[in-house]
Amino acid sequence: MPRSYEEIVNQAEELSRVFEEDFAPAVSKEEAGVRAAALRRALAESELGEAVAAARQAGVPWDRIGEAVGTSGEAARQKYRALLGREKPVTTGH
Repeated sequence: MPRSYEEIVNQAEELSRVFEEDFAPAVSKEEAGVRAAALRRALAESELGEAVAAARQAGVPWDRIGEAVGTSGEAARQKYRALLGREKPVTTGH
């Protein structure tokens, strides 16, 4: 039995409403914004780590790297040295 155009549109609108209710986001728009910003920060930190590693391989001293990232050279070395793999971690004298 063929349905009328109006019946098909009504059914489509009802299905749309059901899907919107069933697939409502699990987080608020604001929380999604926080999650997206955290992801962008993680990506930027990863890119920065790669840039620091490349700079060190090119011989850029830690004090210049620290200046570029807004810290001291020692703070930059402590934060990023693990990325290089070949520099020893700082140990305490215990």
